[in-house]
Amino acid sequence: MLPLTTHTLEKLELLLKTGGYKVRYEKGNFKTGACLLQNSKVIVVNRFSNTESRIQALVELSRELEIDHGQLDEKQIAFLHQLKQTNLQL
Repeated sequence: MLPLTTHTLEKLELLLKTGGYKVRYEKGNFKTGACLLQNSKVIVVNRFSNTESRIQALVELSRELEIDHGQLDEKQIAFLHQLKQTNLQL
């Protein structure tokens, strides 16, 4: 199980950044905790969401995104593999 801590959130942000995505925290009207801007590599996370919601939103997006493994180190590849196999339970 993935711990729902700020450290996990930072690891997710670094994973996405290294994979070529930009993570921004902004005010939004979207119902989910985050969204991917169409035709770009920008992820917008609702800044009013709590840590658990932010982690859940980023994990869901990480599972769907095509992240280039060539840019990631071994630990990040293992973390991404873990994300794709982990079910979050809040």
